[in-house]
Amino acid sequence: MQKRTVYFGIVALLLGIVWGSGRLLTAQAAGDTTAIRAAPLQADATPTPAAMPGMDMPAAGSAMTGTMSGMDHSMAGMNTSEVVTDTLAGGTSATDVMPGMVEGGSGATEMDMVGHDMAPVAGESAPPATETVGGQPLDYVLDGDTKVFTLTAQVVQWPIMEGVTMTAYTYNGVVPGPLLRVTEGDKVRVVLQNELPEATSIHWHGILVPNSMDGVSGVTQAAVEPGATFTYEFVAKPAGSFMYHSHTDSDKQVGLGLYAPFIIDPAEPEASTPDLDVVMMLSEARIVNGQTYESMPMAGAEPNYFLINGKAFPATETIQVKQGDRVRVRFMGIGQFVHPMHLHGLPFKIVATDGYPVPEAAQLTKDTVLVSPGERYDIEFVAEETGKWVVHCHILHHTTNDGVEPGGLMMMFDVTE
Repeated sequence: MQKRTVYFGIVALLLGIVWGSGRLLTAQAAGDTTAIRAAPLQADATPTPAAMPGMDMPAAGSAMTGTMSGMDHSMAGMNTSEVVTDTLAGGTSATDVMPGMVEGGSGATEMDMVGHDMAPVAGESAPPATETVGGQPLDYVLDGDTKVFTLTAQVVQWPIMEGVTMTAYTYNGVVPGPLLRVTEGDKVRVVLQNELPEATSIHWHGILVPNSMDGVSGVTQAAVEPGATFTYEFVAKPAGSFMYHSHTDSDKQVGLGLYAPFIIDPAEPEASTPDLDVVMMLSEARIVNGQTYESMPMAGAEPNYFLINGKAFPATETIQVKQGDRVRVRFMGIGQFVHPMHLHGLPFKIVATDGYPVPEAAQLTKDTVLVSPGERYDIEFVAEETGKWVVHCHILHHTTNDGVEPGGLMMMFDVTE
C-alpha cells in the first residue's frame, strides 16, 4: 500500500510539469524510496484536493510535499525540458511512469503514456497532391440502377496554407475526400482501393446501412489490407447531411485526412432550396518542424493547426454571396475537439441536426452553435447586410496557425449587392 501511495504521488507530481517552468517538482518518498530532485517547494505544505481540482490526492502524511497551485488541468501545450532519471520504489524509472515526456518543442516521442505511436507520420516522400481543393462532388457510373463510386485511399503531401504542408491520408488525393451526393432511395456501391501503407476501412457516419456494410474493422468486417479492395453496397437513407471516414486506427487515420462529406437529398424535392449550399468540415492537425504528427486531445499531441475543409485561414475559401441570398451551411465535426462556430452579422436558424430536420416551430435563431465531434448542424441565414462577414470557432486558440492569429478555423462570406 505504501509503494502504491508513493507511485501515484509521483505520477501526480509529474503531471504538474507545465508551462515552461523548466524544472521538476519535488517529491519525497517514504521508507527507502529515492526522491525526485528539482527546485525546492514550500516546506511541510501538503497538496490538497482544493489545490488541484479534479485530481485525487494522497492523504496527509504520504509521500508528496509542496503545493501545486495554478495548474492547468488540460495541460494543453505541455513541454518538458528535463527528464527525470531518479529511481522510484521497486526500481521503476520515472520515464517508465510517463514515457514520451522528453526535451524538444514537439512534446512528442516514439510512444506516449497510453501507448500511441507518437513518431512523425511516415510519408514525407509521398507525392504532392495534384488537386488543392477537397470535398468536391465525385462523379459516378451507372451499373443498371446502381450508382458506383470509386475511392482510392492514398498518401499525399497536402497543402493546408501557404508554406505549410501535411502528410495526409486521403480519399482520391484530397482533404476532405470527394463529396458523395445521391438521392434518398438510390442504390449505392462504393469500391475502396487501399494504397495506404496500412489497413483501413470506411464507416458511413449516420447513414442507415446494413450491419455488414458499417465499416468497423474487427467487428463488422476484416480491415482492408494494403493493396486490397473492398466493396460497400447500400440504399441511401435517410435524407440529410452525413459523413464517411476511416474506422480502422481512426484516431490516427481520420485526423490525417480520411474523411469526407456525404449528402443524401430528399426523394421528395424541397419546396424551396437555398441559393447557396456550403459544407464546412471541421478538423485539426499537428505539424512541427515540417513533420506531421498524429493530432489527439492529450498532452504532447494537441493540434497546432485547425482546418475547415482541409485548409487553415487565410487559405480557407471566401464564399461569394449576393445580398438577399438564402445560404445553407452544413457544419460537420470530424475532428476530436469541440468547435463553437460563430457567424458575424448574419443571425441564422438551425434547420437540421445530425441530418434530421428540425420542425420550423422548434428552430432556434442563433449566432453561435457548438459543433461536437461527430455532430452535423445545418444552419440557414439570409444575407441581408453587405460586407465581409467572418464565421469562425470561438475557442480563440482555434483561430491560430501554430499560435499566430488570425488563422485556423475561419472563413469569410463576402456579401455584395
